[in-house]
Amino acid sequence: MANYYCFMAGLPTVKLNDSQPQHTLLQLKEELADVLEPQDARLMERYFLRFDCENLVALLADEEAELDGRGCYDREALNQLIEEARAMEGTVKGFPAFVADFVRDYDAHAGQTNWFARDAALLAYYDYARECPNAMMAEWYGLNFNILNILTALIARRQGWALADYVQGDGDVVEALLKQAGQADFGLSTELDYMKDLMQAAEDTDPVEKERRIDAIRWNWLEEKTFFEPFDITALFAYVVRSEILERWALLDPELGRQRFTEIIENLRGEAKVPEEFIRK
Repeated sequence: MANYYCFMAGLPTVKLNDSQPQHTLLQLKEELADVLEPQDARLMERYFLRFDCENLVALLADEEAELDGRGCYDREALNQLIEEARAMEGTVKGFPAFVADFVRDYDAHAGQTNWFARDAALLAYYDYARECPNAMMAEWYGLNFNILNILTALIARRQGWALADYVQGDGDVVEALLKQAGQADFGLSTELDYMKDLMQAAEDTDPVEKERRIDAIRWNWLEEKTFFEPFDITALFAYVVRSEILERWALLDPELGRQRFTEIIENLRGEAKVPEEFIRK
């Protein structure tokens, strides 16, 4: 496994009290292109592919739509994808199989009641991303997939809707959400150490505050997962993700957002367990 000590040592520290990230995610993506080993570059592409999914949804709805430059493919490549996916069945060369499938699904379902293009694209993306060959990254995508489904299940249950109509995908968490809907925590508190914090976040009536608290759960998860490997590809991946989180909050609310996000992180850290080997006897 490649070690990125030299590259990471030259990066500005990602700190919670930064009012403005010193790197935009786009700048970081461009720098990574020059340093990543080929196998690690392929791993990192899965992360940025999420922006391509957003771009694809936008482009299918409006061929003149503004695209997010953080994706892996430019407008020409995405237009070529759309053209080839519509002209043939199967995979389009140079793209993951699910992307061409989504184009065809869009054509078949766009405009139908209860079919939402962005949700369908994200579900397809997470099904693909969770198969990542790097264990930590696969767990990260699984974390986000589970968070989306749990939040969806909580909303559906509160509204009296049938959970099976809204919870998507498969896996142990999805099974628990559907089979144990009568339990306050769906029986997941003993399985997911972030379940309590996520349920508390879901109860927040301020949507911005809710998002901050959910991002704090993600931030702490990343720190715990990379504590013992500070310079490998997983640590670099975590740096990229944290940079995006800070960039998003800096754009939305530079001062208040930074302060509240820091407070939430510190509160979660205060409840976290310290690894036994670091506890002084």
